[in-house]
Amino acid sequence: MIEIDGSYCEGGGQILRTAIALSGITGKKTRIYNIRANRDPPGLKRQHLTGILSAKEICDAEVEGAEIGSKEIVFKPSTIKSGKYRIDIGTAGSITLLLQSLIPIAVFSDDKITLEITGGTNVQWSPTMDYYSEIFLYFLKKAGIDVKLEVLRYGFYPKGGGKVKIKIFPWKNRERIEFTERGEKKKIKAVSIATKDLKNAEVAERQVKGFRRVLSCEKEIRYVDSYSTGSSITGIAYFENTRMGSSALGERGKRAEIVGREAGEKLKKEIETDGVLDRYMGDQIIPYMGIAGGKIVVSEVTDHLKSNIWVVEKFLPVKFEMRGNTVEVSTQQ
Repeated sequence: MIEIDGSYCEGGGQILRTAIALSGITGKKTRIYNIRANRDPPGLKRQHLTGILSAKEICDAEVEGAEIGSKEIVFKPSTIKSGKYRIDIGTAGSITLLLQSLIPIAVFSDDKITLEITGGTNVQWSPTMDYYSEIFLYFLKKAGIDVKLEVLRYGFYPKGGGKVKIKIFPWKNRERIEFTERGEKKKIKAVSIATKDLKNAEVAERQVKGFRRVLSCEKEIRYVDSYSTGSSITGIAYFENTRMGSSALGERGKRAEIVGREAGEKLKKEIETDGVLDRYMGDQIIPYMGIAGGKIVVSEVTDHLKSNIWVVEKFLPVKFEMRGNTVEVSTQQ
């Protein structure tokens, strides 16, 4: 049985999500303890529990300790089953974080897996759905993974209620993950989203205005239906060989121009590094590198990245080496 100490390094939900994914892929029984030990309160929240129970269904797993507040679980997977699954995180729990557990498992199914997920699409402490579709799925495609994403409804805090449909196809053409050169910068785009009740206040346009105070960009403005009022802006820098991104969320009492400027400043900071993958994508690609091999240059070595490397090395016969901001993985004999 694999033993994972959830208090390692960043000590949050990332360790749990990665461990569940790799347990499902490898079929190895796994005990995860000290779950979210560095968070207040520690233990499983509803969105983490939903991720575990969703993985349980897809992997036909046996699970012990799966309840809100639990600091320890045992996950014993069986066979990954293709088909359609409906998942409701409840309120505004992050859909993109949930997918960090489920997509790695789903690509090892014998056939397509379709997920219909209800929850938060653009919420705090997680990638926006626009970042996910423009950047995360871009890198998966480069690795040979085909995922089709459709946003049926956006979900903002506190009610959530966003809905997405995702089709995940088996990973048949596995490509080594190599991202070491950016190539020429092509363009920057700002995707500015706001709910329809904010249209008269021109919130989406004003977010772009704030972004443009930092970086020149193309714009994509959308007003959407949602159960809660909200807005977000996602900046994407397109290069010849990569993409980098940033995002910021609107808040009550915070001017839209400031929200846009924050996203612009974050992206500018990423571009000014020597990184090929931004600080968010760097940790998310690690489990796929463990499987396919590869070498990347990240803008920043974060605790999330270190945590993911540590978990992957527990499950797979691989060793990651970091030299500055270059991360390379090799197979252990």
